[in-house]
Amino acid sequence: MIGSLIGGAISGIGQIFGGIKASNAMKRVKSNLEDQQARNEAWYNRRYNEDATQRADAQRILTMTQEAIKNRNRQAAGAAAVTGGTEESIAATKAANAKALADATSQIAVAGDRRKDMIEQQYQQRDASLNDALNNIEVNKAGQIATAVKGVADAGAGIASAF
Repeated sequence: MIGSLIGGAISGIGQIFGGIKASNAMKRVKSNLEDQQARNEAWYNRRYNEDATQRADAQRILTMTQEAIKNRNRQAAGAAAVTGGTEESIAATKAANAKALADATSQIAVAGDRRKDMIEQQYQQRDASLNDALNNIEVNKAGQIATAVKGVADAGAGIASAF
């Protein structure tokens, strides 16, 4: 009788101690997940709000387009001087070049919008995954509390039945 009483008390204490250890581990995991959420949010804010025209690849395209335009304008001016071309032909060349630059800029803007959509989708997937992990921690914590309470109740019932 006393042996079962002691065994029940030890079992109850073991469950409580195990519950405390599990709770502490869950707190650390939860803290890590919350840190990951904060880093994910910072990544999203930084990447989503980048100016697409200021990225290195966009700057390269714009620089190459501007260089090509300068070369065509020089060639058109040189050809006009040699062959006696009209100012209208030079103006037409400049207009075509300006359109090329505008087209390059609009293509960069479209690519930037596509990139933002991908960033937003990636952020939402990461955020949902982190939220699911946090929810699972809360469910596990509730299970640990229930197990600890049951252990205490069982120990109490064992002690009561011994008397």
